[in-house]
Amino acid sequence: MNSVPPSQTERIAFPSPGKHLMNYRRIWQTVVLLTGCVSLIPLIFITIVDYQVTQHAIESEFLLRTARVISNTQRAISFFLAERKSALNFIIKDNEFNSLLSAKRLADILENLQESFGGGFMDLGMIDSDGVQRTYIGPYQLEGKNYKNQEWFKEVVDRGNYISNVFMGYRKIPHFVIAVKRNLPDGSFYILRAAIGIDLFQKLLADLKMEGQGDAFMIDHAGTLQTTSWYYGEVLGKPPLPVPNFSEKSEVYETGKTEEDRLVIGYKFIDDSPFILMIVKERKELMEPWFRTRLKLITFLIGSITVILTVIFWTSWFMVKKIKIADHRRMISLHQVEYANKMASIGRLAANVAHEINNPLAIVNEKAGLIKDLFLFKGDYAKDERLISLVDSILASVKRAGTITKRLLTFARKFEVSIQKIDLIKLIEEVLGFFQREANHRSVTLKLTAPENIPEIESDVGKLQQIFVNIINNAFAAIHDGGCIEVTIKPKEEYWIELMITDNGGGITKSDIHRIFEPFFSTKTKSGGTGLGLSITYNLVQEIGGKITVESELGKGTTFMVTLPLSTK
Repeated sequence: MNSVPPSQTERIAFPSPGKHLMNYRRIWQTVVLLTGCVSLIPLIFITIVDYQVTQHAIESEFLLRTARVISNTQRAISFFLAERKSALNFIIKDNEFNSLLSAKRLADILENLQESFGGGFMDLGMIDSDGVQRTYIGPYQLEGKNYKNQEWFKEVVDRGNYISNVFMGYRKIPHFVIAVKRNLPDGSFYILRAAIGIDLFQKLLADLKMEGQGDAFMIDHAGTLQTTSWYYGEVLGKPPLPVPNFSEKSEVYETGKTEEDRLVIGYKFIDDSPFILMIVKERKELMEPWFRTRLKLITFLIGSITVILTVIFWTSWFMVKKIKIADHRRMISLHQVEYANKMASIGRLAANVAHEINNPLAIVNEKAGLIKDLFLFKGDYAKDERLISLVDSILASVKRAGTITKRLLTFARKFEVSIQKIDLIKLIEEVLGFFQREANHRSVTLKLTAPENIPEIESDVGKLQQIFVNIINNAFAAIHDGGCIEVTIKPKEEYWIELMITDNGGGITKSDIHRIFEPFFSTKTKSGGTGLGLSITYNLVQEIGGKITVESELGKGTTFMVTLPLSTK
């Protein structure tokens, strides 16, 4: 059976340890600290590294995706412009100046361009070297208009081709111009000029699928919108964005002061044109997948830390509790051995004293009996009542001393472990006899209440005597002079007998009553208490198969209830 009190197995109280015990709280704290550091530091380090690597990977990924979209879209726009410029170059080289002076010929060419390229070409005009538009096919009367002093004309003359910014012009709709030049053998030249709408640009940019509330549009080198923007206005408006620095390749950068207004901007200068392709995305929207991943990562970290700490705390608590219980058992065993040795020594001393006293007592008893016989034989002395009473007093004292020595011998023999039939009433009377002198000195009343039909029990008489001596000794310590200690014996159920030892002392507080069987717990430490008496008593009761409980009311007294089996088998 378990020899540890229930209060020990249910919790660790971490009492202030004595010199003979370890500091269990410090052991527990050290184990928790070391195990926690070894377990959590690598986990937190790996989580931080993974956090940074994952964040960097996600940021790099959306920057690369933006750069790819910029590059792919720029190629489509460049192809769009190059295709139309090449078409005009083919036309101007395939048609002589006089041929292009024919309005019908120019109209047929415009119609073929519109059919071939799916729209886009709005008009077509042929301009001579003097800057005069000699032939024009379109919705306006521009034939004969002179462009010699305009900048675009000068640029075509210098470079051989020209792509303009988007502007409104006479049409009041956004468009741009592509012009190409053909040199003649006589040193003169002529120019083919076409106006092209931006609808195809708009459609190309609108069809882009971009995350992060993306916006794709074009600006010119002055920062003016060349296409409509979802968030920054209509064509020819001014977006609140700086014109990016020139670069020959696609660039992506971030701008914005706070996390809420940070933007990811990608751009590419379109070759041989005044256009800059811009793609703008909200960084917060782009990072939304990372925010979800981060939440999962943090949740995983917190969950892992919680589980690890819970396991560490519980395991450490459990192991330290086992260490404490083992340490207490060890100390109890050592004290029990010490106590048993001490009591055995007392028993041997008592036996020697009893034997030494019995011999002179026997002589005194024999001589006193002989004296009484002589006094009774002679009539003169037989009538002297005072003399006879003195002899009777000697014989009574010898008998009383003999009873005491017999009790000492019985006490000495009880330390030998033996299972035998025991008369509990007689055993309690003997134990109370040990305390009779102290009871008389302090005017303490000792009572024994028991029915006549109490059966004998089979148990270890030495352990029973030690149990009752310890409990009654505690009762004497608890009561004041003139108090009362009552022992009640009664049958309980079929195979049990209950002994109740009640005192009318000060009682035990509710906070202490649950701990009185704990090793080294004592309310009398200042008066020399070790806190082992009741703990040893508890273990002894457990060893003989019994049970012990306690009830107490502060200011009224305490009752210890010891339930013993009729047999230990």
